[in-house]
Amino acid sequence: MQEKLYKLMDWRFIEGIVYSEEDDPHRILGVHRMGANLVFQTFQPGAVSVNVLLREEKKILPMEMVDEAGYFAAMMFYRKIGAYQYEVCYEDGKKVIVEDAYRFLPQIGAPDTDKIEAGIHYTVYEKLGAHLTENDGVKGCEFAVWAPNAVRVSVVGDFNGWDGRVHQMRRLWDSGIFEIFVPEAKEGDCYKFEIKVKGGLTYLKADPFAFGAESSADSASVIRDIRDFTWHDEKWLKERRERQAETAPLNIYELHLGSFALTEGRDGEAATPCSYREMAKKLVPYVKEMGYTHVEFMPVMEHTEKDPWGYETSAYYAPASRYGSPADFQYLIDVLHQEEIGVILDWAPGWFPKNMEGLSDFDGTCLYEHLDPKKKNHPFRDVRLYNYGRNEVKNFLIANALFWVEKYHADGIRMVSVDSMLYLDYGKAEGQWIPNMYGGNENLEAIEFIKHLNSMMKKRNPGVLMIAEEYSAWAGVTGALKKDGLGFDYKWNTSWTKDYLEYIKYDPYFRSHHQEELTLSMIYAYSEKFILPFGHDVVSGDGSLYQKMPGKGEDKLAGLRLTYAYQMTHPGKKLLFMGQELGEKESWRDDQAVSWALSQEEGHEDLQNMVKELNHFYLSHPALYQEDNKASGFQWVDCIDHENCKLTFTRKAGKQRAKTEELLVVCNFAGVDREVQIGVPHMGKYKEIFNTDDVHFGGEGYINPRAKRAAAKKADGCEQSIKIKMAALSLSIWQVTEG
Repeated sequence: MQEKLYKLMDWRFIEGIVYSEEDDPHRILGVHRMGANLVFQTFQPGAVSVNVLLREEKKILPMEMVDEAGYFAAMMFYRKIGAYQYEVCYEDGKKVIVEDAYRFLPQIGAPDTDKIEAGIHYTVYEKLGAHLTENDGVKGCEFAVWAPNAVRVSVVGDFNGWDGRVHQMRRLWDSGIFEIFVPEAKEGDCYKFEIKVKGGLTYLKADPFAFGAESSADSASVIRDIRDFTWHDEKWLKERRERQAETAPLNIYELHLGSFALTEGRDGEAATPCSYREMAKKLVPYVKEMGYTHVEFMPVMEHTEKDPWGYETSAYYAPASRYGSPADFQYLIDVLHQEEIGVILDWAPGWFPKNMEGLSDFDGTCLYEHLDPKKKNHPFRDVRLYNYGRNEVKNFLIANALFWVEKYHADGIRMVSVDSMLYLDYGKAEGQWIPNMYGGNENLEAIEFIKHLNSMMKKRNPGVLMIAEEYSAWAGVTGALKKDGLGFDYKWNTSWTKDYLEYIKYDPYFRSHHQEELTLSMIYAYSEKFILPFGHDVVSGDGSLYQKMPGKGEDKLAGLRLTYAYQMTHPGKKLLFMGQELGEKESWRDDQAVSWALSQEEGHEDLQNMVKELNHFYLSHPALYQEDNKASGFQWVDCIDHENCKLTFTRKAGKQRAKTEELLVVCNFAGVDREVQIGVPHMGKYKEIFNTDDVHFGGEGYINPRAKRAAAKKADGCEQSIKIKMAALSLSIWQVTEG
């Protein structure tokens, strides 16, 4: 019998298994019919004996060691058998019973691999990666990874002693995908893929599709089951499309999870960032009380330690484990939705880290990145650039954006640094880049990727917001795809932010020479659909918004009140970074919490109160948001009074809410109080309904308590006018009633 068994052995393939160079181990491992016989083969490194346990037949079949490295085989006459297991014995007397990973059929079919190759498998994360499942009555984990140029791939982890010889994976035909079902793997196990490349080098790679990951860049992937969370946000999702319509209010509170708040350490231990669930207790009621419609999280995806801001993503499908589990992050979003607060996630699909165990040179070749050095390297960051011309790479990224929306219920994605993706010569000198096929500097492959993503997001998830951070003058960022636009819903208006901060830094005495920096934005206000951001990038390094205001403390606070009110009344949706509503005195640092004690400090407490009332005022007045992107929603009354640093304009709402509304906004950027005659657009009554100089907001109370009736007296080019008090560094809003 032993001699017959040896004759049936394919020693060439056995050698491939023993030396870990076989890309289709299932063809010999497991049980196979050979003529009139069934042959069992298994590779159990370190074992001294192995028995086949035929459970249904209640029979034990001893196996022969055919290679001293731990290769065993057994033969029996052919007959149908049920499930079987191996009893593996080691030199120290230890015995374990294991399922045979090589008796299971693949869980990925040709239709899946064809769609992945074409770049149109929009739920590819359900096939690649690690998925807890039950296969033929056995619980375990299905692993799959795309590594077309690898000689051999194994999955290693807590379930097999991190031994790459134990679970060698099979290549699925010519797809470049390797797959195996591992019965021993369970929730919480750490794992990686061991990849042998041409030339014999072997190294470990984290799973690009892992649902969980350890916190540092070179740490392991973690098996996580994200299917079991019970959501309670059906009402929000049903209403989301209407709540996020172009004519709806959008007022975003941007924050960094690691520095929003810290928990006190015990027994002298250092304070640590809040977990997702702790964040739900602190953040949600605060944002609700303050009147924001949305929160925007700086990247929550697992990222490298050298980039604590989160923009060097190391695990695209895994929320950062330093704050809790995937279920904990789902819980945070669910609680936000129950309180009618939307969630926007920052997302960085323009580059990836060079760390050895990441995507870089994934299968021994430039798989995710470009081969040409002029295309593969980012000019500022020590990172790699994606090859958007490869379908599988586009599929990886498009599916990832959809994943955060469809599995974590995100309501919007902000794509960072879109301009770095659009231009081949971004940040590069002459000779450091390669023109496109037409000789231009446009990255045609990136453009197609962006359009593809935005198209699929709208088809699969109507109402979800796609937002671009794009600093160049690229035309049509928010233009419709059918009109050759990029298809984003909004673009960050960083030009407005830059111009405004350049203007406001001047001492009020000198502002009269720079008023065009305030008014320039209205020349291009309707060229795109804009969000006006005071984001993290403008309050880090060179000072908080408070520090950017000139003058003493009370002047700085007055300048902030004016600044936030001007942002709120200017056409465009709104965004403010955490801590700025308090008048944070120092630049934002990712290793320090927001200075919440400021909320008890005179002046800063009043500022926070004003921001809260301003937010709620915005929500209750459609004129401030309903026609942000239409010229009919805004009209200058006076924008040329440079000498007095004064601006007046109206904001209007149409008949969408069964009534029209018109507000008059008066801005005084000068450092002195005035009582002036200002032109108004109509005859009628004008009632002041908001003033940043109100004593409740920390102002001097130089306000207008009584309504004003317009008189037929010319001012500011208007036929009628009213006389009002205009406090230094203030903004007032007037309700207009005709008649």
